[in-house]
Amino acid sequence: MSEIPLELDEFLCFAIHSAAQAVGRANKPLLEKLGLTYPQFLVMLVLWTQDDQTVGRIGEKLFLESNTLTPLLKRLEAAGLIHRARDAADERQVRVRLTEQGRALREVAKTVHPTWVERCFEGNLAEAKALRERITRLRDKLVEETEAK
Repeated sequence: MSEIPLELDEFLCFAIHSAAQAVGRANKPLLEKLGLTYPQFLVMLVLWTQDDQTVGRIGEKLFLESNTLTPLLKRLEAAGLIHRARDAADERQVRVRLTEQGRALREVAKTVHPTWVERCFEGNLAEAKALRERITRLRDKLVEETEAK
């Protein structure tokens, strides 16, 4: 087996991590218009797609543990965007629902577009979509591999 060079720029994981950080910075001005952090925005996306979900289900979709997700949800609730309540059928579950204000924010979010995608891909949105699909396949393979162990 050959020796792996221990140089930061040689690691695929760092390329993915640093690209994610750069995307976060590129999205920051857009998210500020919504009054959300990136993780809060992801929670809202999940709820805008399907309202009234359990904390566990949101965590599964976002690949987040409940101890990471709970503080996010508390801040979204304090902002008046969501409401959390114990599930009447199963007290162990906490259900998360959008408030009217949370639903209204979706309409605002529809008007905020990340221009960095078009700039970085020089208008070739098919290339951007293909990259997203490759990254998603990588993620899914990694999840499958770790769950098999």
